[in-house]
Amino acid sequence: MNSPVWHPFTQHALEPAMRRILQTDGACLIDDGGSRILDAISSWWVITHRHRHPAIMAAIQAACERYDQIIFAEYTHEPAEELARGLLRIAPPGLAHVFYSDSGSTCVEVALKMALGFFHNSGAPRRRICVLEHGYHGDTIGTMSAGERGVFNAAYEPMLFGVDRLPFPTLGHEQKTLDALERFCASGDVAALLIEPLILGAGGMLTYPTSVLSELKRIAERHGTLLIADEVMTGWGRTGSVFACEQAGVSPDILCTSKGLTGGALPLAATLCTAEIFEAHLSTDRRKTFFHSSSYTANPIACAAAVANLAVWETEPVHERLRSLGVMQTERLTRFETNPCFRNVRQIGTITALDLTVPSAGYLADVGPKLRAFFRERKLLIRPLGNVIYLMPPYCVTATELDRAYDAIEEAAAWFEAGRL
Repeated sequence: MNSPVWHPFTQHALEPAMRRILQTDGACLIDDGGSRILDAISSWWVITHRHRHPAIMAAIQAACERYDQIIFAEYTHEPAEELARGLLRIAPPGLAHVFYSDSGSTCVEVALKMALGFFHNSGAPRRRICVLEHGYHGDTIGTMSAGERGVFNAAYEPMLFGVDRLPFPTLGHEQKTLDALERFCASGDVAALLIEPLILGAGGMLTYPTSVLSELKRIAERHGTLLIADEVMTGWGRTGSVFACEQAGVSPDILCTSKGLTGGALPLAATLCTAEIFEAHLSTDRRKTFFHSSSYTANPIACAAAVANLAVWETEPVHERLRSLGVMQTERLTRFETNPCFRNVRQIGTITALDLTVPSAGYLADVGPKLRAFFRERKLLIRPLGNVIYLMPPYCVTATELDRAYDAIEEAAAWFEAGRL
């Protein structure tokens, strides 16, 4: 039966019919044929501990007995208050206020508006935003503007605003990135530097060292430019620490978090900022109000799920699981370092990635859909970014499950080399 549903990032003229998922369990999706499909990408990077973590599910159920949606402009509620206090306890030092929204895209939009509003309300407006080349921050107008230009947003070019782009700090060429930021900031018009710390997500799982992140912060700070850390993907343990910024000893002026905020159970996002940014909007002049909202800001059921997620981090050995998963990933990735079918074999924390060597690389590489189909036949949810194959599994994944994924990656390369893929 034909479905009226339009799926994201899906070319329906080319894709097979969607399989229906009946249940989730642990690191797996269970489809209508009873197959257990290993969710090796955490359902687009959101599931952290496991699917349907009992404590988070129980918190959602309990919240449903008391709440549905509450307007957040005139009222507050305990789940939002408790979550804000908890987030500030574990966030990098210096962050003091929490603004809620609904998704990764919206919390980055909030961050951009906070930065521009800060300078506007301070009487010294700045209008430019600096970003890293190849970055991806979402699919709303502001976040598309800040992201890499190309096939993702070519049709919407008339709606996008300009930003200043830093070259990605490739190994041995990091100074070019730092010099570019210095040059842009010297204009005095750069309000904020927006970056994904330590690893780019949709931009190809490209990694860069902590020393670059700390130096970017130092340059921005010297010029009075705000640092916005887009931790939507990198947060909640993916890079080995709760937030990636911790590894560089960096405290951003604004931090964006979503995806793993609720353990992946419900959509919720938060933008954390310093007291200085909040106070620039605090005035008896109503024109300095921070004019941003959505109907579902701080949904109490989603906030309750996030509070439960914080409790999981405090009461369960999550950091031990991260270390164990990181080791298991390293052990299984090593075999590809000498495999001529692959290049740029890399890992950060629980994330691994490697590039299949193909004549035509990039997000639209012909091999991408073929790889997805190959993995799908083997009951694996792995969605390569073109020729870039990556794994970002839930933290409960077992060694046996990882073996299945890595064996399939090795088999896929052999098939490709033999012309069977």
